[in-house]
Amino acid sequence: MNYSTIKKVVACSMVTMVGFSTMAQETTTTTTTSSTATVFGGRGQYRTWSLGINAGVLAPVVLVGGTNDYNSWEMSLGYGFTLRKQLGHAFGLEGSYLRGRVKGHNENDNDDKVGPSFNTNLDHSAVLSGVANVATVDFLKRENAINFFVKAGYGIAWYNTALRATPNGAEVDYKGKYGPKAPRTNTNAKQQVVPVGLGVKFKLSDRMNLDLGYSMYFLDSDNFDLTYANATSKDKFSYGYGGLEFSLGSSAKPNLDWVNPVALMYDELKDPTLRQEVEALKTRVSTLENTVNQLSADADGDGVADRFDKCPGTPAGTVVDGSGCPLTHPEASALVTPGATGSVIQFEFDSSVLRTSSYPVLDAVSAELKANSATKATLEGHASSEGTDTYNMNLSRDRANSVKTYLVNSGVDANRLSVKAFGESRPVASNETEEGRSQNRRVEIKK
Repeated sequence: MNYSTIKKVVACSMVTMVGFSTMAQETTTTTTTSSTATVFGGRGQYRTWSLGINAGVLAPVVLVGGTNDYNSWEMSLGYGFTLRKQLGHAFGLEGSYLRGRVKGHNENDNDDKVGPSFNTNLDHSAVLSGVANVATVDFLKRENAINFFVKAGYGIAWYNTALRATPNGAEVDYKGKYGPKAPRTNTNAKQQVVPVGLGVKFKLSDRMNLDLGYSMYFLDSDNFDLTYANATSKDKFSYGYGGLEFSLGSSAKPNLDWVNPVALMYDELKDPTLRQEVEALKTRVSTLENTVNQLSADADGDGVADRFDKCPGTPAGTVVDGSGCPLTHPEASALVTPGATGSVIQFEFDSSVLRTSSYPVLDAVSAELKANSATKATLEGHASSEGTDTYNMNLSRDRANSVKTYLVNSGVDANRLSVKAFGESRPVASNETEEGRSQNRRVEIKK
């Protein structure tokens, strides 16, 4: 894998982990009885900043192997510090700084130094990494105490190297001889670096934990040791370390890095306050269901709820108007509009849908029209006074067309039916009362 590919993989991985972490934190809220923190309720309720110091061993080799310009390495001191922002229970962003020396030499079969050696002074290394908690040994316990983590990132390294041609020869220091072109007077070489690491944390207290880790640093150059034994290779080094990390912020808040989300969600299930809220919600739902049942109750089965039924107790099969009172049509117990020679079909408020109670009236009208093939009918639509004139005109036309559709579907020739719309212009009752408005929402069938 070349350096460019490594950079792309690391960048994509960091963006993906940040995205998942952020979404997880904004999903739900859970309350714990042991602290004021709520899981997934936002980072503001936790301590999220940590400062760490570390020291360890630097070496010009990595665990994954690869080509090296020297066949042996020497133990060298490295040290640094970290500053981390925890973004979620499982992910954080960490800035790290590292200094130290990296040394290597060649040996023969007798483990004697027989060839050149190098001594690279790593003046500075600054890196930004994504850190993911990948496993917790005691995840099912009330509090976590051991976390495993992996991390990867991108940064810059500044370094200078000294070479020795023979074990006892003079050392040639190249500090101050770097630069892109002559005259080369830069103190250090500067190169991009991609670190990849893993480790484990041990919680020592609410404020402090012990970190043990191992990181591999892949450089975008082959001049870290100023030796080009393998032309196509790029240099690398590793850092094995131990250190202490200190949680920053208010002591009244828990450290997000050690919060156990499973335990907090379990606490929510056992939270008596939440249970009381659930029971109260159940009571409210039950009350609403009873209210709905009462509003929709229809004791006489005429299609008009008892709350609006002005004529309760009508016999089964009686055709009623919108207020639940019987219609007085001579053929189907329907109301005959004064001056009309047919039936009246009534509708619900702001509706052109036929009520089932209108079917007997329409069936009687259909039978009469089919029995007298020379008879034609006019369907006159009307509306109550709610709404604008234009809206009511369209509504009355829709009501008349609904009646026409029913009659045509029952076998009446459409050419024998004509539709007229009058909107709210011809009320048969007062629009000042609901009973009157109910009677005005109608279609008159005139022959």
